[in-house]
Amino acid sequence: MGNMYPYFVLNGRAKEAVVLYAELFNAKSVTISTFGELPPNPEHPIPPEAKDLVMNAQIELEEGQMMFSDTYPGSPQVTVGDNISIAYTSKDEQEIRFIFYGLKEGGKIVMELQETFWSKCYGQVTDKFGVLWQLSLEA
Repeated sequence: MGNMYPYFVLNGRAKEAVVLYAELFNAKSVTISTFGELPPNPEHPIPPEAKDLVMNAQIELEEGQMMFSDTYPGSPQVTVGDNISIAYTSKDEQEIRFIFYGLKEGGKIVMELQETFWSKCYGQVTDKFGVLWQLSLEA
């Protein structure tokens, strides 16, 4: 059985949101990773304006978690209301695949399931109700 978290995407204000929400919700811990901390890729160098933007942040609460990122320079800016997705993590790859392919029925794949540097199996899909899901296999 996996875990489900709200995932907020903000246009350059993720750190600000993380600081506020961590204080308001009495966070147990906060982790922030920036695009500048990504492993170097000569084919896709990180532009200077992206180095301090949040690639991923997590606020651990007493019960549950909140996740955040900023939009990457050059990608479309998010619209308030369309900037929250549901992140679902599991240690069971079969479960991730089952849910992903179930959600894609009548929906649209945003990012096919694939290996990333943070997950052996990660993908994004918008379901038939317009809800964006991020599915990730936990290490």
